[in-house]
Amino acid sequence: MEDLPISLGEKLGFLKQPKGFATKAIHAGQESDQWNSGAVVPPIVTSTTFVQKTPGEHTGFRYSRYGNPSRTSLDACLAALDDAKYAIAFTAGVSSLTAIMATFESGDNLISSKKFFAGDFIIWDTFKKLGVETKYIDFSDLGNLTEALDEKTRMVWIESPMNPSLTVLDIKAIADIVHSKSKAFLVVDNTFLTPYFQRPLELGADIVAYSISKFIGGHSDIVGGSISTNNQELYEKIKASQIALGVTPSPFTCYLINRSLRTLSVRMEKHFENSYAVAKYLESHPKIEKVNHPALKSHQGFEIATKQSYGHSGILSFYIKNGTLEMSKTFFKSLKLVIVGESLGGTETLASFPWVMSHSTMPEDERIKAGVTESLIRISIGLEDVRDVIEDLGNALEAI
Repeated sequence: MEDLPISLGEKLGFLKQPKGFATKAIHAGQESDQWNSGAVVPPIVTSTTFVQKTPGEHTGFRYSRYGNPSRTSLDACLAALDDAKYAIAFTAGVSSLTAIMATFESGDNLISSKKFFAGDFIIWDTFKKLGVETKYIDFSDLGNLTEALDEKTRMVWIESPMNPSLTVLDIKAIADIVHSKSKAFLVVDNTFLTPYFQRPLELGADIVAYSISKFIGGHSDIVGGSISTNNQELYEKIKASQIALGVTPSPFTCYLINRSLRTLSVRMEKHFENSYAVAKYLESHPKIEKVNHPALKSHQGFEIATKQSYGHSGILSFYIKNGTLEMSKTFFKSLKLVIVGESLGGTETLASFPWVMSHSTMPEDERIKAGVTESLIRISIGLEDVRDVIEDLGNALEAI
């Protein structure tokens, strides 16, 4: 066992990954003896209804919106990967946020930041109409968090690393403040790192949330979301919201996610290796002003990242030096291998332009405050030969 090679994360000073993650990803919730057929791969159970011996006496399944064997299998695996007692799979990442928000009452408030994923704002604006206030703060000064918390605060929602700046927040420090100063619960959007590279429940978070469409799904062919928690009361409330709202993933989607989890650990290691190589290349390029990648020692959050995570994924962003809108457009037009598109976390390298894509709905001044400028490029590094990716990025930079 001592002869096993150490991971890139360990080499760079990140936490040492305990054994067993890949084993859980392949076996947890997948036990073949739960199926009469003994199937190794959980079957796709499409039935919407299930036999009851007498009214109210059933096997644990009665109607597919309440529970489905394919989804139960997936939930068990997702929970195991976060070392959680409970997990719930949803139709999308925003569906999990909607289900959480549906447990709120008029007059409650939540705390978040406008520097996070822009899609969340749509949900919060919707619930504002129902009397739920969102307080936006700058988490770079945790005194702002202490000041914003009050008796009506139900939730603090954070991302770490943040999208698209890759800013790293100290999850444990934030959890300590939330729990000592309020009765609120802390949710960490862990989409960028997955449970393979970061497990926020270990750091004091109450709920960890994912857009499964990204790295967990990993093949750009799934839309889904999930939450994991050890808090039974929160789990039961959010599960009830899911059932009431009907935001349950189809059996086929659950099958695809289970398929993806089986390769999550090896995919994430390769994403990390490739993104780190690209980040080092870009950091030395004369046309690049700054590279955002938490594994670089130049990154503002390097010390925090190595303290609370096990490595990094395929996501990085960078600023073109003295960049303009036209220069950025030329860069994208010059890409040949790298695909320009929304989303992230697939096997293919994908470049996006937050200024006109993911963050375009934000007012211009809010975008700039969030670090989203006309020269910011975000890239999700895939699983290709990294030399081909670097060559393509280099050619596109030469064109500007």
